[in-house]
Amino acid sequence: MSTSRVSRHQRRLLLISSFIAATVSASIVSARAVDQYASGGNSPGYDMAPETRLEVVEAAVAALPVSNVRGPFQANWDSLKKNYQVPAWFNEAKFGIFMHWGLYSVPAHHNEWYEKHMYGADRQWHASHFGEQEKFGYKDFIPMFKQEKFDPDAWASLLKKSGARFVVPSAQHHDNFAMWDSAVTHFNARQMGPGRDLIGELAKSVRAQGLKFGVSNHGIENFQFINPPADLAARLKAKKADLYDPEWADFYHVADRSDEACKKFLVDWYLRNVELIDKYQPDMLWFDNGVDQRYLDPLKLQIAAYYYNRASQWGREVSLSTKKAAYSPSNQNTETIGSIIDFEKIGERSPSGIRPGAWQVDEPIGSTWGYTDGMKIATPASIIAKLADTVSKNGTLLLNISPKADGTIPQEQQETLLAIGQWLEVNGEAIYGTHSWSSFGIGGGRNEAGPHIRFTVKADSLYAIVIGAKPGAELLIAPLAPAKAPGKITQVNLLGAAENLTFVHDQAGLKLQLPQKLPTSSAYTLKITGLKMNPSSTTRSGNPAW
Repeated sequence: MSTSRVSRHQRRLLLISSFIAATVSASIVSARAVDQYASGGNSPGYDMAPETRLEVVEAAVAALPVSNVRGPFQANWDSLKKNYQVPAWFNEAKFGIFMHWGLYSVPAHHNEWYEKHMYGADRQWHASHFGEQEKFGYKDFIPMFKQEKFDPDAWASLLKKSGARFVVPSAQHHDNFAMWDSAVTHFNARQMGPGRDLIGELAKSVRAQGLKFGVSNHGIENFQFINPPADLAARLKAKKADLYDPEWADFYHVADRSDEACKKFLVDWYLRNVELIDKYQPDMLWFDNGVDQRYLDPLKLQIAAYYYNRASQWGREVSLSTKKAAYSPSNQNTETIGSIIDFEKIGERSPSGIRPGAWQVDEPIGSTWGYTDGMKIATPASIIAKLADTVSKNGTLLLNISPKADGTIPQEQQETLLAIGQWLEVNGEAIYGTHSWSSFGIGGGRNEAGPHIRFTVKADSLYAIVIGAKPGAELLIAPLAPAKAPGKITQVNLLGAAENLTFVHDQAGLKLQLPQKLPTSSAYTLKITGLKMNPSSTTRSGNPAW
């Protein structure tokens, strides 16, 4: 007995030691990767997902209609991993347009979460501007969302001129209003409000411009999006008004949050996505972080298999795009399966260094995602700098714009988009179809002001995008010293200029002087030939390693 106890004790110590060693090792790797890759898993808690259990999700999956779509993808991780690959068009694109476009642009106050705020922190503001919630609820913005000036051809022309290669409008936000002609829900833009198939019209116009077209669906976050304080809830419930009006129960999802109601909601979410896939054949289907949680995996896998099998029938390359570890059963975003990882906003949550594979970051053009009165719009120079920085780290920039309730894109946003497009007409060679070099650049780190340089690679050419330097400035690019960059520089061109630049390439690096007259403002691109370039770091899976 004594020997047996010691043996068990020793085994226990060995297991604990192994666990500690593995944890320490993982922590070291994680600490190193967090800075460069923005690696990590899902947030704790529900993180905008329906607050439910695996059993309810499995019941929803069992209630789904039988699909007659056949193809190589099965609704499991092994099949998804075996058959998925990042679309070639995405690796080439590098710049896309995102949109927060919906009912929240009618009040145009606070942000795109107005529905949540009007039953909470902004309840008094709402009451003073539109009336008490029992008389004027969020649903009452629907008739005001007219989109009377919406011109899909004009929008598509503008987006083409911006230099974007793909467009991803919000088909549905957290508020549960479908922006397309839906047979699944009558809460849609064809039957209410504008009386138009907004997504269908825009899809047609965007594709006519030769751009890829995707959709974002934030709808899974609707189930528990609104949480009114007890006094307001009691008032509305007593009057069977607004949130508790039976006619609008399936719009708000406040009155009934039982397991059965959640099951019904999840089936509806699946059917809406199937409808979007079948009607519009999106090149990208983007989900917000409400889909992240592991207990939703059985449902997410059904959507993935359906989408990719349909794309196989169309003969097209498509992809899901999701946040955090939504499609990573290991709960690490560096091991994502069947989806392009998306990071929300450039900063602490996005890669600070080169992340091999494929990834994108969504970044707002203004101070809010959805249109709000008085929102501040970023300058073209700031967006161009973010584009160069993102691409130098192997990423793609998904720039969000904020249309108004009347169907127009505000003039200030248009001007920024057109200026980006004009810059890309000259410098796009250094953006489209490029990949990262061995170093992403010099200077310009987070919270660091002043001129800086970002590097990209295409074939045998290295591009140095010089940001913020003045005409006539003398440059020393130290990372191009022979000890750091194999080869001998034979030529340096300034994109948009006719003549080659005079330069010196020695042990200190590349030395040259910018011309007094430069082809573009704020950022200029040096095309450097003669050095030995590294191969692309793109991967089939989109992950850094495999």
